Amino acid sequence: MTRPLELWYWPTPNGWKITIALEEMGLPYEVKPVNIGAGEQFAPAFQALSPNGRMPALVDPDGPDGRPVPIFESGAILQYLGAKSGRFYPQSPREKAEVDQWLFWQVGGLGPMAGQTHHFRQYAPAMTLDQRHLAYGVRRYTDETNRLYGVLDRRLADRDYVAGEYSIADMAIWPWILPTLQGQDLAGFPHLEAWHARIAARPAVVAGRAVGDEWRRNLAAAGKEADEARKVLFGQRAR
Repeated sequence: MTRPLELWYWPTPNGWKITIALEEMGLPYEVKPVNIGAGEQFAPAFQALSPNGRMPALVDPDGPDGRPVPIFESGAILQYLGAKSGRFYPQSPREKAEVDQWLFWQVGGLGPMAGQTHHFRQYAPAMTLDQRHLAYGVRRYTDETNRLYGVLDRRLADRDYVAGEYSIADMAIWPWILPTLQGQDLAGFPHLEAWHARIAARPAVVAGRAVGDEWRRNLAAAGKEADEARKVLFGQRAR
């Protein structure tokens, strides 16, 4: 590589997936902050890279044909980085299929369901006067997150990592295991708990998880700043 990758990023679980992967793969990168609480994800310049208006996005200035290539969606970014680096993403069809199915399990299941758990347990109480309106949402998504923890725990009963060797699938899943915020207790999932600790001890994971940590704000807090950020994050419709 002659130029660093550009990572359009904010410190959330989906962002952490990519910083962890970049640190693990030893790829040079430059962070371009996208303050999602201030609505920067809706700026035309960012949406030219990420049409869905969600971070992260990645720009490889030295793409496969020698020209810059933008990529959005965290799962697609992880696949691209794995292929580019030749690390943590196997080439044999059988092994690749193992990684891909657990990567898609995260992007299609664990991430969205845990994200709704965060919403109803953390943010919605500050946005709703009658807390009784939240009870079903809290129960529904907390239970579904618990079910997904169980899927992962069973998978890890006889292996150290979800798809054989440590891979981009582990990097995708690990940031979304946030038991305190999700109303879960890892003591009930011993295989998941051991896996989580095993990955948390990796130096590249520590480094990737720390990127931009000082930018984080408590969006569940009271006050005008947090209230405005919640309106930006949760009040969007088609434009």
